[in-house]
Amino acid sequence: MTCESCVDSVKKALGEVPGLERFDIDLNKKLVSVTGIAAPSTIIQAIQDTGREAIIRGTGKPNSAAVAILETFRGEAEPVKGLARMVSIGDNKLLVDITLSGLPTGTYKPSFRASGNISKGALTTGDSLFKFEDVKVDQTGSGQSFQSAPMNVADLIGRSFVVVEEKQELKDALAGVIARSAGVWENDKQVCSCSGKTVWQERQDAHAHGLKV
Repeated sequence: MTCESCVDSVKKALGEVPGLERFDIDLNKKLVSVTGIAAPSTIIQAIQDTGREAIIRGTGKPNSAAVAILETFRGEAEPVKGLARMVSIGDNKLLVDITLSGLPTGTYKPSFRASGNISKGALTTGDSLFKFEDVKVDQTGSGQSFQSAPMNVADLIGRSFVVVEEKQELKDALAGVIARSAGVWENDKQVCSCSGKTVWQERQDAHAHGLKV
């Protein structure tokens, strides 16, 4: 965002997102903070639809958020096929934003798995801990679902999130380890210490590997 016109454009876009109670836009810091119950991917998409890029810097309270990057283990050029963002909003109440991309049309079944061992993809992730409702992937290869589970983030760190198409075997499923992510105001970095790249360069790299939202 570079001007008040940008702010007005983002305001208009966010005003149409269901579930948002309020939002504040700081032009100088190029920062948008939102309050409410809405899928993070929906918020990001609304901003992207204005022609601007956006990165989620944190969700929920400290130690209440997690993320799993969903990858295929079939040796594809763009292995990342989705993302599951999780945030606890109370005891044994978890909201999960599931975003899929670059997949064949079909019905996909997400689940939490007991183990974070993805050395052989989903085959080594152990028993299912919780099964979510199906996610439909359309003809564009994309699917999105915002669901809840009677669980806590603290009990899921180090386990895995698996998504399998209903006609596929588990060996062909997407899988990702669940890792803790920043709460609101906990992540103010501009440069990634592991790569030396800015967060925006890291975002471009993620796009190149298949992560679209």
